[in-house]
Amino acid sequence: MNHLSASTPPRRSRLALATLQSLGLSLALTLGGAALPLGSAQAAASQQKVQAPGWYRLMVGAAEVTALSDGTVDLPVDQLLHAPKGKVSSGLKKHYLAAPLETSVNGFLINTGSRLILVDAGAGSLFGPTLGRLAAQIVAAGYQPEQVDDIVITHMHPDHVGGLVADGKRVFPNATVHADQADKDFWLSKAHLDAAPAANKGFFQGAMASLNPYDEAGKLKTFSGNGEVLPGLRTHATHGHTPGHNVYVLESEGKRLVLIGDLIHVASVQLESPEVTIGFDSDAGQARKERLRLFKQLASDGSLVAVSHFPFPGVGRLRASGKGFAWEPLNYSSQVK
Repeated sequence: MNHLSASTPPRRSRLALATLQSLGLSLALTLGGAALPLGSAQAAASQQKVQAPGWYRLMVGAAEVTALSDGTVDLPVDQLLHAPKGKVSSGLKKHYLAAPLETSVNGFLINTGSRLILVDAGAGSLFGPTLGRLAAQIVAAGYQPEQVDDIVITHMHPDHVGGLVADGKRVFPNATVHADQADKDFWLSKAHLDAAPAANKGFFQGAMASLNPYDEAGKLKTFSGNGEVLPGLRTHATHGHTPGHNVYVLESEGKRLVLIGDLIHVASVQLESPEVTIGFDSDAGQARKERLRLFKQLASDGSLVAVSHFPFPGVGRLRASGKGFAWEPLNYSSQVK
């Protein structure tokens, strides 16, 4: 015989109801425990179809690093990558991807405690409507473009420098831009622009439009070779993708973050087959050589790595895997530590 009263819900139901009520919720139960309608039917809510602001924060020693999403762009990687027939499609398929590949464009903001440093500035208006969000992400992350003291450029392709200007004016009016002299000599040269094929002229024009306003204001400084460009931030020449492509190494309190720019583009193909190059490379052979050399070092020492075109936020570590490498994304943390 059931000794429970028909009007008394089982103990687990009472506990569940109490828990819901303690959270500010109400629940009507029938004698059998089934839920009654909570109210009159409501119209379906409209789908929002927008992402949350694209920034993610971590600490590297005493330095605060904020990854910033400039947006994504669809790239025909099956046409851009130089690989044996079938390698690109099989690599994409292995990771449930396809061409064109929606590709992230990431920048990184470093607060050392004394300086606010931006690594690459996104595409601005140079790469279409799905990019150009980096300045807005800086604001969403709690800073203002006017607070940026320095901008270090991995290279002068338009998706890395286009965000420096808007309507011909400097977006970061108080910042000094730092870049490799070799990239300045190449991309800001009218002679090189005039000699370039028609399909490539836009790369030169984008670099000129983005960097000349800083140069004219005395806010463009160049360097050559490896060294400390700013306190705690060193340059490491990895020429090949462009004549002046550089990697930056942030070090603080024994911790290290290596920001590798465009040393790699398509994780699903180029990690397993790092010999594969891309049509954006100025010198494909040299770009391949620099990728292999640095990746071996990074996989060996376990340094934290930030990548411009891996899925946002593009931070993780490399490890050796077969004849290539594997990517270990940074474990998500709700704490800035």
